Amino acid sequence: MSMGTILGVWDGHDSGAALVCDGRIVAAVNEERLTRRKLEVNFPARSIVEVLELGGVRAGEVEHVALSTYDLAKTLTRLVPSLKERYYRVRRRKELPGRWWEGKRRLKYWLTEQRGWTGLNQRLGGWSVRRRLAELGVVKAVLHWIEHHEAHAAAAALASGLEAAAVLTLDGVGDGLSGSVSDWDGRTLRRVVELPAADSLGIFFEQLTFRLNMRELEDEGKAMALACLARPVEDAQNPLLGLFYVDGLRIRARLSRSGLFRVLDETFWRYPSEQVAWMAQRLLEVRMAEWAERVAKELGREAVALSGGVFANVKANRAVRLAGGIRRCFVFPHMGDGGLALGAALALQLRLWPGMGVRLGGLYLGPSYTEGQMRAAVEAAGLRASATDDPARRAAELLCRGEPIGWFQGRMEYGPRALGARSILALPDNPAVRDLLNLRLKKRVWYQPYCPSLLAEEADSYFEDYDGVPNRDMTMAYMVRKPLRSKVQAVIAGDGSCRPQMVLDAGSEEGLYRRLLEELRRLRGTSLVLNTSFNIHGEPLVCSPEDAVRGFKEAGLAALVMGNLVVERE
Repeated sequence: MSMGTILGVWDGHDSGAALVCDGRIVAAVNEERLTRRKLEVNFPARSIVEVLELGGVRAGEVEHVALSTYDLAKTLTRLVPSLKERYYRVRRRKELPGRWWEGKRRLKYWLTEQRGWTGLNQRLGGWSVRRRLAELGVVKAVLHWIEHHEAHAAAAALASGLEAAAVLTLDGVGDGLSGSVSDWDGRTLRRVVELPAADSLGIFFEQLTFRLNMRELEDEGKAMALACLARPVEDAQNPLLGLFYVDGLRIRARLSRSGLFRVLDETFWRYPSEQVAWMAQRLLEVRMAEWAERVAKELGREAVALSGGVFANVKANRAVRLAGGIRRCFVFPHMGDGGLALGAALALQLRLWPGMGVRLGGLYLGPSYTEGQMRAAVEAAGLRASATDDPARRAAELLCRGEPIGWFQGRMEYGPRALGARSILALPDNPAVRDLLNLRLKKRVWYQPYCPSLLAEEADSYFEDYDGVPNRDMTMAYMVRKPLRSKVQAVIAGDGSCRPQMVLDAGSEEGLYRRLLEELRRLRGTSLVLNTSFNIHGEPLVCSPEDAVRGFKEAGLAALVMGNLVVERE
């Protein structure tokens, strides 16, 4: 069956584009990788051009465009892009907030929560988006609107490969909702319950992050890491735990938004920051696990598929995975709003061609580069490169010297995690390397841990709660076995947890990365390696060879293995 071409578009926080052709995910790229502005908010013009080029599709041949989110706040920023640009610069601490900033932020939340004026929003927003698409040559496509949480749910359901699952979405707010529950039977996705914006766990955790003097929508992972350093508190003594409760298939807030924030502020007054972070993290883990268990039982499902920004919290995901009655737990790898372009495309496919599934293989959905392009980038930077016929073995040998290296291979990863195509790698047993990376390269807080990659068959020997299902995409936390924690200090959090990538051999890029891990195991007896995103402070993951060479020079890495080229620090 020919199903045509679907271009997925998301033009908000972490904007991007995705291309689905005849039921196959062809390409997906976020705009930040091309503009070099982290979590880009502007219209994804470059991403659209990139995914069409990767798919060999002319702009005029695109048949369908799937566009997500049509609430009032999104419509206003489509009509007046300077509004989201101003919010972006203040949120990322590039500008001072100004006199009326708190009021403007409250107004933004209120506008996002409104569920009326749908027809008007779609007409006005559609006019703006069609105009931008026409500038790129996309003139014949039919524009389809996909509701925010429908896009999240479709991404989780179709990409999971599960024949049946309870599908849960949870984020700050989008199209007036903070979450949803749907039932997936392998062919159709039926929404069962909607979670109102007033009950948003996502906004609550955003505000925790803001009160920790961190950037909301960006630094929630730091808040989670900070929580690992605190002394545990009995649930009965946790003033935040009772702020939300599970009611049937919903999570509900006991207080109004202002009441929730007042309790949060009072808790900060009484307790140190890391203790408040622990209490809020505990709230997420307990309520999300309880909710997922209740939903799975009510729908008669043993598997859950998860998406939405709150599911970027890997420790909460672990709590869901370990909840009673849940046998399989899949988290869509690009769970935040950056995944809405692909989610919208998959939701539209499900709408137009019911029952036609899409299985997500690897996440290597971005651009790749030739050896000639790589060599040109090295020479333009005034560096010298040697050639190797076995980059995996050469990289393993360089790593065994004890210093971090850059690894740049094949198509770029899709999503927020480096998965062995655009990575900085180092040995995992030396805390000094972790501190060096934090201070010199990432310029981030000392307590934020790095993550490991390892061969999937070694996972059981390292993680005490491993369930036999390899987590390929770093979407889940696991507890490292206590006798091994001293050997992997650079890749575990303060409580002994970590977020591993368990590497299979499915796809040429992951296959090459797997060979590197096999070489490490041959040389050291274990494949475990520190794997963090190849980027310098304040920038997104590197995309092009020029990005990689600049990152190599600025970070002072020991070496860069790019394709079959090896550049070593002089």
